[in-house]
Amino acid sequence: MSIRALRWIALSAWVFSVALVALSVPLLMGNRSVENGIEPYLINLVVAALAFSTVGALVASKLRKNPIGWLLAGTGLLYTIEVFAGNYSTYALFANPGSLPGGQVAAWFTSWVWIFGGSLVLFIFLFFPDGRLPSPRWRPVAWLVLINTGLAAAPYALGQGPLEDFGGSSPVVNPVGIPGSSGLLGLFAEISTFLLVPIAVSLIFSFLVRFRRARGEERQQIKWVAYAVALFAGAVVITTVWPSLDSSHVGSVLFLGGFLAIPSAMAVAILRYRLYAIDVVINKTLVYGALTATLALVYFGSIVVLQGILGALSGQDSQFAIVASTLTIAALFGPLRRRVQAFIDRRFYRKKYDAGRTLAAFGVKLRNETDLGVLSADLVTVVKETIQPTHASLWLRPSSEEESKVKAGRE
Repeated sequence: MSIRALRWIALSAWVFSVALVALSVPLLMGNRSVENGIEPYLINLVVAALAFSTVGALVASKLRKNPIGWLLAGTGLLYTIEVFAGNYSTYALFANPGSLPGGQVAAWFTSWVWIFGGSLVLFIFLFFPDGRLPSPRWRPVAWLVLINTGLAAAPYALGQGPLEDFGGSSPVVNPVGIPGSSGLLGLFAEISTFLLVPIAVSLIFSFLVRFRRARGEERQQIKWVAYAVALFAGAVVITTVWPSLDSSHVGSVLFLGGFLAIPSAMAVAILRYRLYAIDVVINKTLVYGALTATLALVYFGSIVVLQGILGALSGQDSQFAIVASTLTIAALFGPLRRRVQAFIDRRFYRKKYDAGRTLAAFGVKLRNETDLGVLSADLVTVVKETIQPTHASLWLRPSSEEESKVKAGRE
């Protein structure tokens, strides 16, 4: 198939995804009055669907031989189908019953299509970044993901009785439910749940294997995606540990930001846009993350201590504790940032830290040393220690006097 045809397919998939999201907006507005059935889909699923569709279309149109772009586009398409089908079924069955046809079928799609979207994400991690498995020995893992997807989707798609998320006061019965299949489908559900652990471990191990073998650009690509996954995992941990965030807008923003970091990082990695900036991004994240956590502990701790002391002395709360804590944080920010930066460099960027110290020491020597021969030897040593080339040598252009003497000797 030609490049132009593949670009049209990628663009058509993106247009179709955007069209489904656009059609879901009026349905979402009409579903606000619904109290039974499923809740209207949140904005984070819509944004995630558009993000995966956009990144997938962009990557697939530029790198047609890399299946990562098509997997991303497929993931976005499945998410948009979930958004549209969920809102369509809610409107057709609950908000305005009988106004639209096929509400029961749309509810059936909603109950299981999300499983296939999640499975495509697993395939993306397994095939990232070159679109191939780490080695042929990883084919059983790919088949395991595929089989587990079918096992996980079967109870939702073929189970008899009310559909998932549609079992309220007006349950929606599965239109294709198989009578007498509850025992077998329940076994499928247990097996799929059990297989999630080895699949997750295998995916993490595959990433570690790729990172260990990778060199140059591929290593930076893996770093980008690993950084995004770490952000997403951090957002999940924060919202889990802090339950009040999970039900607030802050928790939704954290979760959405971490989730969107994954397709964004894949786009940067595959398209090689500012690929080598990931080391700076990781460094700054470690520094300012540790700095923010430390300052927050100091701030709230000082407020509690000062409020306790002032309350014991005066018998009432005072704003002095907040003012004093704020001034303390402002004074500590600069020195604490430098200390945290030095600690991060020593712990995680030892080569960079040692190279910086070597260059600083050589700069001091330049101000005091005048012997060109000594400086030349030191310069070659510094280059070897910092850049670590396979070979290093220094060539000095002769001065005009030396050149004239050489010419005179030849004459």
